[in-house]
Amino acid sequence: QVQVVESGGGLVQPGGSMRLTCEAAGITLSECHMGWYRKAPGKYRELVSVITVGNNPSYRDSVKGRFTISRDNAKNTVTLQMDRLRPEDTAVYYCNAKNNDGDYWGQGTQVTVSS
Repeated sequence: QVQVVESGGGLVQPGGSMRLTCEAAGITLSECHMGWYRKAPGKYRELVSVITVGNNPSYRDSVKGRFTISRDNAKNTVTLQMDRLRPEDTAVYYCNAKNNDGDYWGQGTQVTVSS
């Protein structure tokens, strides 16, 4: 059975940093296209960042230069380093893994940016 789990959320002040980690069991993340999504109250879920199997990252415009997605294949994890956080980054963040067998989601982790 495949499990995808996010960790690392919490409360941070504006301008601060936070690192989210996505771990998986039952799949090899280096063989998956990986994405981080977020959903804020009253808004649709939006794509924040992706990293392809070929390790090509991309970001939504509002997080470019502030967020960094990366893989650690030895640990079977994908991280989202978030710097210079803003209140509008507040949301539940979800990890998504896609491979030829399916599309897998974690349960989400809350990130709150507030003073």
